[in-house]
Amino acid sequence: MDTYDDENYDDGFNEEALASRMNLHLWRKLFAYARCYPRELAWLALFAFITACMEVMYPLITKGVVDAVDTFGADADLWIYLLAYIATTLTICGAVGGFIWMAGKIRTHVSHDIRRDGFDNLQRLSFSFYDYRPVGWLMARMTSDCERLSNILAWGFLDLVWGITMMLGIAIAMLVMNAKLALIVLAIIPVLGWVSSKFQKRILKSARTVRATNSRITGSYNEAIMGIQTSKAFVREDANLREFQGLTDKMYGASVLNLSQAAVYVPIVITMASLSLGLAMAVGGMDLLSGVMLPGTLVAFMAYTRHFFDPIEQLGHWFAEMQMAQASAERILSLIEAEPDIKDSDSVRAALQHNTGLPARDRYAADGGSARIETIELKNLCFAYDAGNPVLTDINLTVNRGDTIAIVGPTGGGKSTLVNVICRFYEPTHGQVLIDGMDYRNRSLHWLQSNLGMVLQNAHVFSGSILENIRYGRLDASDEEVFAAAKLAGAHEFIDAFNEGYATDAGEGGSRLSAGQKQMISFARALLADPQILIMDEATSSVDTETELRIQAGIANVLEGRIAFIIAHRLSTIRNADRIVVIEGGRITELGSHQALMAARGHYFDLYRQQSLQESSRHLTNLEPKPA
Repeated sequence: MDTYDDENYDDGFNEEALASRMNLHLWRKLFAYARCYPRELAWLALFAFITACMEVMYPLITKGVVDAVDTFGADADLWIYLLAYIATTLTICGAVGGFIWMAGKIRTHVSHDIRRDGFDNLQRLSFSFYDYRPVGWLMARMTSDCERLSNILAWGFLDLVWGITMMLGIAIAMLVMNAKLALIVLAIIPVLGWVSSKFQKRILKSARTVRATNSRITGSYNEAIMGIQTSKAFVREDANLREFQGLTDKMYGASVLNLSQAAVYVPIVITMASLSLGLAMAVGGMDLLSGVMLPGTLVAFMAYTRHFFDPIEQLGHWFAEMQMAQASAERILSLIEAEPDIKDSDSVRAALQHNTGLPARDRYAADGGSARIETIELKNLCFAYDAGNPVLTDINLTVNRGDTIAIVGPTGGGKSTLVNVICRFYEPTHGQVLIDGMDYRNRSLHWLQSNLGMVLQNAHVFSGSILENIRYGRLDASDEEVFAAAKLAGAHEFIDAFNEGYATDAGEGGSRLSAGQKQMISFARALLADPQILIMDEATSSVDTETELRIQAGIANVLEGRIAFIIAHRLSTIRNADRIVVIEGGRITELGSHQALMAARGHYFDLYRQQSLQESSRHLTNLEPKPA
């Protein structure tokens, strides 16, 4: 079970810069999600403001009661203070209920919007984005990281408004009652600011380690579950457990360090608050003894001094949480803002904007072409992954409408890569792919790929019914059209044998179907799409010979009038192709019909003869009588 370094997948962020300060630009981007709900934010701020104001009122009510009793004794009229206390309490109850409701709504909305934008961008990103990003890494971004961000944006905003209001209200009240004592208490704030700045870098660094390790754990979970059969077949359970134990140990250490740093920071705030409270009490006590201060004022001042640091303590807690949230935000935004390597040019997008009412398949006319593909020409095409060693070199090939091109060659020779470049899943690093004489980078990407039909060696089947899986090729297809495609692909017979027929649940990833059944469903899906370009990458590798012959007979008419690329190791299946391309080491070494290549007695001739001998040997073995 392989592991990977999560830090390699953070795009566009400088760790040292982020570790040395709070990234306000990052938080402004994130808070834009909450600003989409101004009414809820306004109500949340109002409820937080009211709560803070009412909490400031309690010591004033206490001051009034103490001063009234000190002045009038038993004759003091305290009913007005009782009513004020009841009114304040009821107001706080209503405000607390209100901000819990509004903060919950904002948190839910923000979480929904972040996940929506992340998923939406994932659909647009190029294949190259997924080449080095495991599924577990992406899942962690959209689950735990998203949840953390939505919490900090909603509840953090609430505590920010409440804390600022509370501190300002208390500071004003203390300055009005006794400016000397107020300055003694407020003098501690610069010290707290200095302490906070010292802890910021340490907490952020450990927070990033926690998030990175959590992503690796998620990825390991996914990899272990997906590869459970391989692990059991090679008895790798203990080794997998040891590797996973290493990750969890690292997660434990990083989490303990991060929580310890937060646990040290908050008590420091409490200790400083206690020191300022002690100083205020000592100075205030002397003023009370000398008659400068009334008892009610001292009592109120002590309450204010104690509560003044409550918002600081709470904001300190959110400060530690924001370090964790910032580590999560870096990753979330790197995913949401990731730009696809392959996208329409500005000129194509401008042309498509004037034709937004047209169906996708008809928009080709908008960028200077026709809706019908007549030729595909590969001109001096070269390709390499990440500027590494070239995978394809100087590929030149012209394919006309109605041609069926078979691509053969050794494993790793570049067959699938060539097809992926033709489909514009990747783009050439040199040379061109011309569609009707124009570089396909000047065409609509959506149009091209909406005219593709693909049947892959490892066919993917989604959870849901078989009918829905086939209809995935064309969502507006009728049931009759789905049935016709299934019959053409040779899938109707086994589907009809199920008790629920086409309504049969395929299971997650097609777990209830055999490999051959999944491939036939994938083939029916591609035929239903009615593509102009049909790609078959080892499309019949998981079906038996009889089914393969039935499929080939059924699609003979389907291929007419289309451009088809067929990758096959079983050479007997491609004899009727118009041309056969032999690729070795990323280059075309042979090109021609089956008869022409056999006559040339080159590499194709050797491959075909070798496979023919193997198939004849297997056939004779099957004909031998079995021992009694």
